[in-house]
Amino acid sequence: MAKEEKEIKRRFGSVNFELRKYPRYSLELPIEYWETESPQNHRGRTVNISEGGLMLFITEAMEVGQNLQVKIFFGSSLTGGFIEAQVEVVWRDIHWMNEEDYRIGVKFVDIAPGEKEKLESLLKKTSL
Repeated sequence: MAKEEKEIKRRFGSVNFELRKYPRYSLELPIEYWETESPQNHRGRTVNISEGGLMLFITEAMEVGQNLQVKIFFGSSLTGGFIEAQVEVVWRDIHWMNEEDYRIGVKFVDIAPGEKEKLESLLKKTSL
């Protein structure tokens, strides 16, 4: 009996694989941010969140490499409904579309263990 051989068909095209260490979650939340050496805070919002960092819309232009303190609000302030961390700007866009905000990407560079637990809990709830 002759064995039937299957022909292997090769396929070509483009595939878009995300090569990120952590999954991103689309989540729009209010934030406050300030430059590390400045007491003046500003308001903005998240676009997406991961364990590694954030995409933000903010009102001021920032430079790549600049450090910021950020506070992300996700619930009641009475229950500790915010996460505070130090972040570093890793990329930036010019003004986003016709909005007055700037779009930037930041990575977490210093986040306390308790704050990290709140972040992980928030992301777990978001993924359900």
